[in-house]
Amino acid sequence: MVQDPDRAELGRWAVATLFLANGMIMGGWSAQIPLLLPRREILEGTVGLIILAVGIGAVGAMLFAGRLINRFGSRGMALTFGVLSAPALPLLILAPHLWMTFPLAAYLGAVTGCMDVSMNANSVAVERRLGRAIMSSSHGFWSVGGAIGAIAGAWVIHTWGAEMHVVLVGAASAVLVILASGFMLHDPPHAPEPQADGRRASLFPRTALPYVLGAMALFSMIPEGAVMDWAAIYVNKQLQAPLSVAQLGFSAFSLSMAGMRFLGDRVRDRFGAVRTLQISGLTGAIGLAIAAGAPTDWLAIAGFFVAGLGVANMVPIVFSAAGNQSGLTPGAGIAIATMMGYCGILVAPASIGFIAQNAGFRLTFGTLALLYLVIASQAWRASAADDIRRH
Repeated sequence: MVQDPDRAELGRWAVATLFLANGMIMGGWSAQIPLLLPRREILEGTVGLIILAVGIGAVGAMLFAGRLINRFGSRGMALTFGVLSAPALPLLILAPHLWMTFPLAAYLGAVTGCMDVSMNANSVAVERRLGRAIMSSSHGFWSVGGAIGAIAGAWVIHTWGAEMHVVLVGAASAVLVILASGFMLHDPPHAPEPQADGRRASLFPRTALPYVLGAMALFSMIPEGAVMDWAAIYVNKQLQAPLSVAQLGFSAFSLSMAGMRFLGDRVRDRFGAVRTLQISGLTGAIGLAIAAGAPTDWLAIAGFFVAGLGVANMVPIVFSAAGNQSGLTPGAGIAIATMMGYCGILVAPASIGFIAQNAGFRLTFGTLALLYLVIASQAWRASAADDIRRH
């Protein structure tokens, strides 16, 4: 039953603000990646190792995020990790020595990853309180933040330099977290349901569905991470576009994701999670295939735009399904889905750099399009995303 609708509406906008801040940090990171090559005088393989460090930090920390949320509530954890995330990108980019970038990259991944789990769990709490979907539009704010970090980042970098860019990103994200702190929906800590034999709940759920949903998040986020980390380099090097144009690849992807995500909740409420996920998978595959085969830079950017339309609602639907599984707390279900999914968006792109260096970006992006077709074929497994009205 819906309770305290006014408070829940305020909480809905507060958690959206955290998504905006998190997206701004990651979009800023995306804008900085192409600059690492000349700044540090390194090759794509070394950049891949730095990206890998971000992923290892995120996945390793996410493993324990569910228990922290169970103990302290999603509101407290989202705000805590939001504060810790604000200085992460400036510390990484402004590090004076190359060796320091690796632990600082892991720190960036850990704090932004745990912030991600916490704010998704808080979104599930808001959905239950309101009795309607808000997850897609929440992720839409993440995409807006990503676009701001990338597009505004390209302008700021060109005008004032990379150092000023990361300082502004850190300051802006800190202000957003502070603004959201007074309005976040409070969800009390809750213990996981006991095991049938009375033992304490395992860190890893013993049912298959959380891992199936995690694999769907993984297959969704591998191409998303590839676009975020490598689209600019692909368009710049393969299609000979200037850097100012090349950076529009991820920006177009983020903007189309944002626009579709703001429509996604209404689409999902009307047509259901399964049908929405099926269409999303097909659209994403078509867009990524266009980008992979494009003969010109602008056609590739258009392909990334179409791919963004498809991927927009995949992760929100999967996360809603993960947070509404019977027998699991929202924090536990989402922690598994995000942990596995972030292997795609953070860890996999590191290996993509090595693969693309040998096989080329066209074949790499074309092969990744097949993952979206797998999601479309398995969309029925996310039907629990429609269970928010029962709580």
